[in-house]
Amino acid sequence: MDEKKEQLLTIEKVLNNNVVIARHDAYKEVVLIGNGLGFNRKKGDVISFGHADKTFLLQDEAEKEQYVNLIPHIDEDLIASINEWLVFIEENMGKKLNEHIHVALTDHLSFAITRAKKNIQFSNPFLLEIETLYPKEYRVAKDVVKEVENRMGVVFPEGEIGFIALHIHSAVTDKALRDINRDHALISRLTELIQSELKVDLVKDNVNYHRLIQHLHRAIDRVHQGEALGEENKLQEVLKAEYPVCYNLAWKLIKVMQNQLNKPVDEAEVLYLTIHLQRLTHPN
Repeated sequence: MDEKKEQLLTIEKVLNNNVVIARHDAYKEVVLIGNGLGFNRKKGDVISFGHADKTFLLQDEAEKEQYVNLIPHIDEDLIASINEWLVFIEENMGKKLNEHIHVALTDHLSFAITRAKKNIQFSNPFLLEIETLYPKEYRVAKDVVKEVENRMGVVFPEGEIGFIALHIHSAVTDKALRDINRDHALISRLTELIQSELKVDLVKDNVNYHRLIQHLHRAIDRVHQGEALGEENKLQEVLKAEYPVCYNLAWKLIKVMQNQLNKPVDEAEVLYLTIHLQRLTHPN
């Protein structure tokens, strides 16, 4: 048997029949999840890692408090199912998930199921953008939604796939969900400016729209990372002369990004944005 599975922990709190919080000398507070794991157990009992199907650390005090307060109000069968879905997500993404997804996805799915049963639906304005930017996360989220619907007898609006995909992306990249949503809001603002300035209606299932969204996303990532594209002075003069409307709009987009992110944007970004904008207005 794996050495870690033999290691012993002391139970600090039994959250329900399937979830306990225990203390380990090296790992500090650990959440252990397993079918019937907490049944007939109490504070002070000794338990090993081998008893649990899934374990994760409670390193963030705010998340710990949220999880402890959340679990007693959620059906134990749902907790067990979420544990299975998290394993499914990790296996299909091929990457270890940041532990915060245990709290975030449990909270989200519990609330989403309650909304669905009451026929309360939230739209997701970034759904197509999410599918474009995170296709793998979107596919996995789509499978999770099917499983939730089959097991829980609810029907989710399509937008839920996007919300769950964001949770998966956050867990895979270790980015805070609020930062991901902030960047999506910026992309939405930029696309609205493009429509207004060019007087066009962007077709969201168009390949050039997808390329634009992906470029804006990568450009924002480059700003966060302080990455430069390099100088292209000759190309700049050509684009400025050939496509003045798109070139000037590209500069406006750069200024919006700078103001929103409060960071400098590499001036070379304007060249690539000009090309993408030109493709939108002259797709052929």
